[in-house]
Amino acid sequence: MKPLDKIDRNILETLQDDGRISNVELARLVNLSPTPCLERVRRLEKSGYIKGYRAELCADKMKAGFVTFITVSLDRTTEDVFEKFSEQIAHLDEIVECHMVGGGFDYILKIRTETMAAFRSLIFEKLSNLPHISQTHSYFVMEEVKCEKSLKIPDTA
Repeated sequence: MKPLDKIDRNILETLQDDGRISNVELARLVNLSPTPCLERVRRLEKSGYIKGYRAELCADKMKAGFVTFITVSLDRTTEDVFEKFSEQIAHLDEIVECHMVGGGFDYILKIRTETMAAFRSLIFEKLSNLPHISQTHSYFVMEEVKCEKSLKIPDTA
């Protein structure tokens, strides 16, 4: 695919702000007619710049307003242990993000539950039963200062 031009970047920025915008309105905002605008959006989707469209839900209304980050250290850092851990984490709905990291621990998890009691239940009934975990540390979110959902669109991508 050719590099993104200014119109492509404008389309991506606009869709990040409002994924439900009509093609006619999007075309107007980026100074195109509707047909070429739609063709560009489809090209951006096909080339992987646009992965999908979602509604942003209210975590509190979804009973997932209590946020915790957990760092996880494994007892061994071998490929089979990483794979097994990743497979098991994928089945836990409360874990909304899981990142393998370099540094003083192996993974950092973002967990959303309704309450501290629900978090405690997750820890004791599910996480503590996972093999190869040697140590965890939990960090409870007291206030969400910034949670940016949009990506900065670089001048050259």
